[in-house]
Amino acid sequence: MVTQRGRRDEAGSPGRPPRRSRRDTPDADNAPTAEIPAVPADGNGRTGDAPEAVRAKQIPEAAVARLAVYLRVLSGMSEQGATTVSSEELSQAAGVNSAKLRKDLSYLGSYGTRGVGYEVSVLISQIERILGLTRQHKVAVVGIGNLGHALANYGGFPGRGFPVEALFDLDADLIGVPVGGLPVSHMDDIPRVCAERGISIGVIATPPTAAQSVCDRLVAGGVQCILNFAPVVLQVPAHIEVRKVDLAVELQILSFHVARRADDAAGNQGNSGLPGAGLPSENGKGGRNGSGPDGGREMVVRG
Repeated sequence: MVTQRGRRDEAGSPGRPPRRSRRDTPDADNAPTAEIPAVPADGNGRTGDAPEAVRAKQIPEAAVARLAVYLRVLSGMSEQGATTVSSEELSQAAGVNSAKLRKDLSYLGSYGTRGVGYEVSVLISQIERILGLTRQHKVAVVGIGNLGHALANYGGFPGRGFPVEALFDLDADLIGVPVGGLPVSHMDDIPRVCAERGISIGVIATPPTAAQSVCDRLVAGGVQCILNFAPVVLQVPAHIEVRKVDLAVELQILSFHVARRADDAAGNQGNSGLPGAGLPSENGKGGRNGSGPDGGREMVVRG
């Protein structure tokens, strides 16, 4: 998954926010995200006496991605009846080392109890608040091809707080046809429909040639975040967050790991008489799977 903050606006242009540069960016585990505001438990915009642990914080972007992984694992444990979990158990299930996990959870103000670990329900609640999951985020999918159909029909989004509330396409044969229970609207209606329905997240599943035009319409409709499946870098205003999913890039990264392991194996065979030959690499320890926020070796690709 690629975090993209491409910017369209030129610095100094009248009435436009300045361009933000990605140069001199710190490493992924120290690069802060935008400040994350506290989300109250009642979801009504009142912070009240919320503890400091859930107030606004600067959390590294890589840690935010891992928090989402911890939440998925913890939710599964909760469904199986677990009430507490140790950092070692959680780190193994999430595929990260326990020291990194404890550091990530310290951003929440959660340090666990010696000899007991963490309360699963409390930890789930803390992560949900930090990730803004105490309220729903309405989603629009643009481009109802094979991928768009799959996204529109996926039943896992609403239960996690991401109901799909609008669908858009250019194909006249699709306009008005229900997909996943929602009628497809024309792309020209994106700004109006998104504004009326309070859409906050737009998903672009169009060909690359249409992606920028779709992005502009989503921004005009008040969409704040965009998940982009089109293989193109979008140009957006400074206040818009973009996550880019390029499956070809992900496959190329996996290809790199396959090639590296093949090279390592060939080198070990050529030095079979040397001490340590044939030992597994560090990347195979502890259930880690290679790259990304829940893997052992993190590779961050920037759009």
